[in-house]
Amino acid sequence: MPGNTARDESPLVHVGPAPAAGQPSPQPGILERGIDLLLALSAAARPVTLAQLCRSTSLPKSTAHRILGVLCSRGLAARAGGGYLPGELLGSMAGVVRGRIPGTREVVLPYLLYLFETTRQTVNLAVPSGLEARYVERLYGHNRVGSPSDAVDRAPLHCTATGKALLAYDPALRQELLAQGSFERMTRRTIISLAGLERELAQVRRFGVAYAQEEYAEGLACVAAPVFGPSGRICMSVGVAAPAMAAPLARLGMSVRGAAQAISAALLAAG
Repeated sequence: MPGNTARDESPLVHVGPAPAAGQPSPQPGILERGIDLLLALSAAARPVTLAQLCRSTSLPKSTAHRILGVLCSRGLAARAGGGYLPGELLGSMAGVVRGRIPGTREVVLPYLLYLFETTRQTVNLAVPSGLEARYVERLYGHNRVGSPSDAVDRAPLHCTATGKALLAYDPALRQELLAQGSFERMTRRTIISLAGLERELAQVRRFGVAYAQEEYAEGLACVAAPVFGPSGRICMSVGVAAPAMAAPLARLGMSVRGAAQAISAALLAAG
């Protein structure tokens, strides 16, 4: 991925061990080197390049690359374009995802429950995680259609309604993803061109609602809207997933947008 995904000039905290005064620097073992890399990854909000990690940890490029390969294979790290992020296993162990919206669950959950009761369909609350949408709350509805995200609670940004809502209102996240130029085709309806996705996101900003009709999985339609934090910046998106053949998209769109606006107002009041 081009360099604007994680700029090399961005400073990272040095996490390597500091030698005592007058003492030669001991050579860290493989475990210490792996821990240093994990600490550097956990401290970064965006994908981190290999060059950044090497500067942060003082590790040779070949050593860092080899250790990162092991960490990725074990789920402790993950590739994101040209950089690295904490992996699925590390995130679940450390509670990384839920830590990004601390103190908001008790504010948000009543609105998700109301949205579920009014739609009787699956309700998702998503936050950005690297170049994916990560589902931090899910209420499963009746007659639901299976989704590839069911087992992992994450999904691509470009072909899901929750992902499009996040992209449309987060310029930095949008720039990172659009830098890829093209996107993975999940179904025959997936938007895979840069121009096509830009047009789609413009429509999301115009109407305040994102749609994905069988773009991520056959038979699955989704509607989502952005949720804004007290700062006025998007912090998550709320969506509803339903069977494509029976989904009343216009009505679902109104319900989802109303819920997102109510959650945004509640977060502002709580903040």
